[in-house]
Amino acid sequence: MLISAENISFSYRNGSAVNHVLDGVSLSIDSGETVGILGKSGCGKSTFGQVLCGLRKPASGSIVYNGNRLSYPLKSPVRREIQVLFQHPENSFNPRITIYKSLKEIYKLYKLPFSDDVLHKMLEPFGIYEEHMHRLPAQLSGGELQRIALARVLLAKPKLIVLDEPTSMLDSISQAQIIHMLMEIQQSLGIAYLFITHSELLCEYASDRVFTITNKKIVERKKDT
Repeated sequence: MLISAENISFSYRNGSAVNHVLDGVSLSIDSGETVGILGKSGCGKSTFGQVLCGLRKPASGSIVYNGNRLSYPLKSPVRREIQVLFQHPENSFNPRITIYKSLKEIYKLYKLPFSDDVLHKMLEPFGIYEEHMHRLPAQLSGGELQRIALARVLLAKPKLIVLDEPTSMLDSISQAQIIHMLMEIQQSLGIAYLFITHSELLCEYASDRVFTITNKKIVERKKDT
């Protein structure tokens, strides 16, 4: 088992009101496995993903990664090994700096050896070339940005990627490209995914196991055969 969430609860505060979105949620993911989570908007599926990757601290419960209980905020190397790919790829980039500078920041953040040749070779399978590198995020399409965002996440050499609606803002061709890339990457590198989506079709296709979040609880559902 790579990671497990144990009895996770989470609430939002809005003034004096408290909105409970997760109540005693437990889930485990193995290395190289894709676990899909379905649910309506506002059900807590993205919140659960944010707890799992360390962006939010649960009100109660724990996350155990490689046999060790995590503390918040996450520290290296766990901070590097658990990454997230967001629904809106433009949010992954500083709009004021070029794609090249944004990607180079990852090498600096995680103290990884850097060279232009290594970066360019890494990006070629994603259809990203020299001509893209010196553009600003706003000068690229949504599909191009999401491919670059995926490549940027992979620079950190993660063991787990939380995929938070990674294709919902893309056209059908770009959706297929991203899903195909994710599956090929998983086969070659053994990365685990938590795939958060509202699309039953994509979830069934891409996931080994499928869960739904309803009424603050998580329930495994039988995959269609």
